[in-house]
Amino acid sequence: MSIVVDNVFNGYSRPVQPTPRVTINDVAAAAGVSVATVSKVINGRYGVAAATTARVQQVIRELGYEASLVAQSLRNQRTNVIGILVADLEPFSTELLKGAADEVRGSGFELVVYSASGRSGDHVGWERRYLSRLSGTLIDGAVLVTPTVVDVRHSAPVVAVDPHTGPAHLPTVDSDNLRGGKLATEHLLAQGHRRIAMLTGRPDLQSAQLREQGYRAAMAEAGVEIDPSLLAIGGYDADLSYRCAHELLRLPERPTAVFAANDISAIATVRAARELGLRVPQDLSVLGFDNIPESALNDPPLTTIHQPIKEMGRQAVAMLLALLRGEDLRSAHVTLDTSLVVRDSTAPLT
Repeated sequence: MSIVVDNVFNGYSRPVQPTPRVTINDVAAAAGVSVATVSKVINGRYGVAAATTARVQQVIRELGYEASLVAQSLRNQRTNVIGILVADLEPFSTELLKGAADEVRGSGFELVVYSASGRSGDHVGWERRYLSRLSGTLIDGAVLVTPTVVDVRHSAPVVAVDPHTGPAHLPTVDSDNLRGGKLATEHLLAQGHRRIAMLTGRPDLQSAQLREQGYRAAMAEAGVEIDPSLLAIGGYDADLSYRCAHELLRLPERPTAVFAANDISAIATVRAARELGLRVPQDLSVLGFDNIPESALNDPPLTTIHQPIKEMGRQAVAMLLALLRGEDLRSAHVTLDTSLVVRDSTAPLT
């Protein structure tokens, strides 16, 4: 139980008791009207005098009354709420939520975010469990962010963003990860680097696999053989990437550049390089992927591959709203462009 302390009683903190939920009965009593009248006002029905409507609305504002989503769904078979389900709240999902919020604004729908909290024991299949928990009475449809599986069973519309296994039967939004991986590696090659290490992403995620494929394709097209010792699994995780970067940068023949599969891994690489006495970019070029806000704030600002994360969230919600309007988007798949953003963490090999 969480405790809010607002005073001290006999030297001990005293928890504040939760305030009872305001009900429609409370509104009716305060306004001096029947529950049926309040219901008509809330639902915009005819048969209530203008003065009475104004009085009820004033009481609703003063009491802070909100209709229960569960009660509303049981009555109307709809909540006008859509859910965004994420495995965890981290920079990627946070940026995506900004785009989702922009798109839902003015649509008449509200947004609820549900996080699986990154619990490792629930990693695979988390979306099945939490979609089942929210469906029916809380949300009218859902956006699944980087779902591990797409064989979900749900009576309401579902859109997937960057699913682990790639496009499937669900409407899907992702970005061109293959092209992004090539752009990153080609940029480093153009600056004269040949010993280019890669901190790959999570092996179970298709977007990570495509980024590595882009790296391999660019190296092959340039006629540069990949040294297996320069590949390490960063897993999109800061701590793991930091440890892997330390190992890569302590090799007898260390890399002159590192392409990290996401910005979090790239930022961890810069930190590891600095601790080993290497300057970025003078001694080591580092390039990331995502273009999250933290990349521009890094020291030095990070050269990275921009994937339009906010636009991915906006597109996913737009698709979901279209489904809720009855449009047939069962086979819809949107792939957004990626692009290179050059900042100060990469430089020509000297």
